[in-house]
Amino acid sequence: MAQQILIVEDEPSIAELIAVNLTHAGYIVSRAMQSDEAISMLATQVPDLIVLDWMLPGKSGVQLAKELRANENYSGIPILMLTAKGEEADKVAGLDAGADDYVTKPFSPKELIARVKALLRRYSATPEEGPLVVGPMSLDAVTHRISVNWPDQEMKNLSLGPTEFRLLNFLMANPERVHSRANLLDHVWGNEAYIEERTVDVHVKRLRAALAPFGCDQFIETVRGSGYRITKTPLSQ
Repeated sequence: MAQQILIVEDEPSIAELIAVNLTHAGYIVSRAMQSDEAISMLATQVPDLIVLDWMLPGKSGVQLAKELRANENYSGIPILMLTAKGEEADKVAGLDAGADDYVTKPFSPKELIARVKALLRRYSATPEEGPLVVGPMSLDAVTHRISVNWPDQEMKNLSLGPTEFRLLNFLMANPERVHSRANLLDHVWGNEAYIEERTVDVHVKRLRAALAPFGCDQFIETVRGSGYRITKTPLSQ
């Protein structure tokens, strides 16, 4: 069955260019010109991926991305952000908002399709069976669920975006090992040449922010000059 992609873009010519190329690549495409229209469409059909423009009339693409990541019904949808902003700080802002990847305008249709395919491959990969446990956290890659169960406390469920889920999954599958940014790119992002190492820092920051309300951010440690690891015995515990 063909995968479905929602394009949220207010410039008709760009939306048409994207839609034509995605359709030729075998995807089923739907379009929205504003954030509110996109939200209404999501209520009836959840796509496999969203191509989201940064600059939209009314509610911006960045605001929409944040809302989607905060909604458990849509938090698992990969988001490819379109932006005319090419500076590193702007790219980081897009990733901070919840985007999984970005394309800077003007872009080539071939690059766009390559990024879409890479994102969909990344999130449609068959998960390993069996829950992973580190500290109070239990992650089940098959059901895509994470629970936090501290002693003498009620078990709580944790919702993560797709990239943060894969990042936590990989770290929990390899506890105590230090992973360089390049190594994390290879294993979590699928060794995609389009992704910069700075992206890893952004997603680690997002992962820690999501874990913090559950008291679990301390398990993700930065090893200066080397990378990141997840530990079963955090120093601040």
